[in-house]
Amino acid sequence: MSETSFVAFCGDTLVARGDLEAVVQAAKARHDAGGGRISLYDESTGRPTDVDLGASPEQLLAAVRAHPLGADRKGPGRPKLGCVAREVTLLPRHWAWLEAQRGGASAALRRLVDEARKTHSGEETTRRAIDAAHAFMWDIAGNQPGFEEASRALFAEDFEAFFQHLEGWPPDFVDQLRRFLGPAITPPS
Repeated sequence: MSETSFVAFCGDTLVARGDLEAVVQAAKARHDAGGGRISLYDESTGRPTDVDLGASPEQLLAAVRAHPLGADRKGPGRPKLGCVAREVTLLPRHWAWLEAQRGGASAALRRLVDEARKTHSGEETTRRAIDAAHAFMWDIAGNQPGFEEASRALFAEDFEAFFQHLEGWPPDFVDQLRRFLGPAITPPS
């Protein structure tokens, strides 16, 4: 999933998938219709996203736009380039080495990160996919039959056994788990 997208469930049924604003609007409509527990998830991490669906549409839109992954994200860094400033704590010898590199500390850190991403891309892709699937499972499907066995198979990277343990689970849960695990199951071309 290259762009951050979100997904909303009402109970065990998929409500919406897409950018944060569209998903929140669909979830709000379902909430206002009295559909039951609504859960929103970040598809890049599988983690729940907390949004107050009881807020007025104006308050909800303002909250979505202020969300770090919402439309109006502003802050330090070079936002037009997609750069975000964050704190990094290093020892003095690390700062000295970084500052002596071509382009300075920021450029050196970007090169180091890019190199690490190339070197470990397959392992990292699999790990992130498994972590996202597990975060989603833990929040929404912890009471499903075979949850523990499915979790063990997931972390053992036995995806065939994992999906066998999901038999009887709501189809929308299983489809979402396939989406999370797609990058780990399908080798990059």
